[in-house]
Amino acid sequence: QGQLVESGGGSVQAGGSLTLSCVVSGHDCRANMYWFRQAPGLTGELSREFLSYIGVNNGATKYADSVKGRFTISMNNAKDTVYLQMNSLTPEDTAVYYCKITAGCNVIRGYWGQGTWVNVSS
Repeated sequence: QGQLVESGGGSVQAGGSLTLSCVVSGHDCRANMYWFRQAPGLTGELSREFLSYIGVNNGATKYADSVKGRFTISMNNAKDTVYLQMNSLTPEDTAVYYCKITAGCNVIRGYWGQGTWVNVSS
């Protein structure tokens, strides 16, 4: 059974920066790694906002308009850690941030981490 462990969350003032990390273990045949966030008061996977993804095999990236130009996704050479560099943070970025991986050698499924809290104060 694989595992995703996020870290790097915390409190920061508006205009500040944070870098989140997600270490992936297990989960062979990895396809894409994602970052999502869930605003305070919302529950369930469907309420999570897509932020960015990176293709494990080709390194292709995509960003939501809400974070384009401020957030940068990257992956280490071992392809087992995905990062989210977040700059120019605003209070609207306050949320629980989740990483997700799609993987599977036969059937591709999505797997989530436990989330890491980011609080941006004004």
